[in-house]
Amino acid sequence: MKKLLCYLKGYEKETVLAPLFKMLEALFELFVPLVMAAVIDQGIGGSDKPYIVRMCMLLIALGVIGLVCSITAQYFAAKAAVGFAAGLRQALFRHIQSLSFGDVDQVGSSTLITRLTSDTNQLQAAVNMALRLFLRSPFVVLGAMVMAFTIDVKAALVFVVVIPLLSIVIFGVMFVSIPMYRRVQEALDKLLGRTRENLSGVRVQRAFNKQEQEKEKFAEENQALNKFQMVVGRVSALTNPITYLIINVGVIALIWIGALKVDAGYLSQGQVVALVNYTAQILVELIKLANMIVMVNKAIACGDRVQEVFEREPGLSTPNEETKPGDGDIAVSFEHVGLVYPGTHTESLTDIHFSVKKGETVGVIGGTGSGKTSLVHLIPRFYDITSGKLLVDGVEVHKQSLALLRNRIGVVLQKAVLFEGTIRSNLQWGKKDATEEEMWKALEIAQAKEVVLGKPDGLDSVVEQGGRNFSGGQKQRLTIARALVRRPEILIMDDSASALDYATDAALRKAIREELKDMTLFIVSQRAASVRNADKIVVLDDGVIVGMGTHDTLIDSCEVYREIYESQYGKGAR
Repeated sequence: MKKLLCYLKGYEKETVLAPLFKMLEALFELFVPLVMAAVIDQGIGGSDKPYIVRMCMLLIALGVIGLVCSITAQYFAAKAAVGFAAGLRQALFRHIQSLSFGDVDQVGSSTLITRLTSDTNQLQAAVNMALRLFLRSPFVVLGAMVMAFTIDVKAALVFVVVIPLLSIVIFGVMFVSIPMYRRVQEALDKLLGRTRENLSGVRVQRAFNKQEQEKEKFAEENQALNKFQMVVGRVSALTNPITYLIINVGVIALIWIGALKVDAGYLSQGQVVALVNYTAQILVELIKLANMIVMVNKAIACGDRVQEVFEREPGLSTPNEETKPGDGDIAVSFEHVGLVYPGTHTESLTDIHFSVKKGETVGVIGGTGSGKTSLVHLIPRFYDITSGKLLVDGVEVHKQSLALLRNRIGVVLQKAVLFEGTIRSNLQWGKKDATEEEMWKALEIAQAKEVVLGKPDGLDSVVEQGGRNFSGGQKQRLTIARALVRRPEILIMDDSASALDYATDAALRKAIREELKDMTLFIVSQRAASVRNADKIVVLDDGVIVGMGTHDTLIDSCEVYREIYESQYGKGAR
């Protein structure tokens, strides 16, 4: 948590002025009971109306000055807290962007989102409250006690008893309830996870008619959360009655001692009222202080979670010096490559060995879970190989700058993702300064031209979040166009035509072959038709290459490929 305070840098002035103005406000607040005592003793007691008016004006002045100080303190505290949260959030997002696919898989994207939003907001609120109350509350408590002693030492001894008792109750309840609040938070996280899962999988849930079962599971977890909240609520509910019991006993003691001293002529009625007011101030500030400590404790837990992300080193490193690609005719070369995903112990890819010439089209086919996606994800270095060598343009991928490597590679992932904005802004992800001519050409090759022409605003048509205003096939074609805009040297299509009909898929592959002859193309698919005309087909089974060659060669020599082909075209088909 302490390491995160560096993001307050640049707000040193605000972190000093916020508590300073809060202490000024507290100082003026401490004078109010003394003014009230003077009004009672001299004004009301002496029937001096002009004096009462003057003192009331002084009270208003103290209130206005205190309000100005409070608003100023709040402004500086809010400015420092918001600036702290903005800097922290920006640094955390930047760090998350540097993490590899493996790192994100291990931590979990939902957890990263929570730490970037909810945890950061909790830290912001804690910083805001700490700047306002960390010095103010102790200052008021000690100040009220000192002011009480200036009025009367014997009567002020009540404070010496009341303050420790109030502290024991308030902080005792706090320390008992904090672990309970953590259990409440865990139960809430579990319930939110169930809710998120149900909402994202609502179609599957209804397809299998599981609504009632899911309602029962939700009710169980909701009841568990309710149980924890009831327990912690009962414990927290003890605070008010016990504190008010102590404070009222203290007030009774003060009035009793004060009455005796008033009768004896040692104290005035106004001074007794001032002592009671100081008691009330102490109670309020102790409760505020307890709430602040609870919030700070929660913030420390959130800060530790955020710090965990910062302490995770990116799984992929990039060299300081860029190695220039070679001039050979080999685009990609796998040399006995193996891959073990982080957190697992078995190889997902084993002894992958083949090379691809520039301009060649390579088909990658195999059953579900055979390692097709894993293989092509190694080329742009989404994951690091664990054995062997992988070369792109004659240079090992880990010796190349990630930015320059990925600038030469276009990737169309299995899940078509469009970003909120316009079709134009999405295409510009591929090439920031792409001209309209380049965009339309990419759309034409990707068979998406008619999709854009069918929209009233053309390239400036709105794309909603996640591209939900487009069908699955339209999204796939637009993501292919996005990759084609910058004319990459290597294009990877990872099962990115699964939502296209056979005619559109064939037209797409024909257009790429005719328009982009110099580009090296990897086509990952479970459709034999999509890879049939490739220069080389790699057949995978359980992470191992079981066949490689052209379609005609594999039909005769590779049983796995023949089974896939015949399952789609019938037994004996060629």
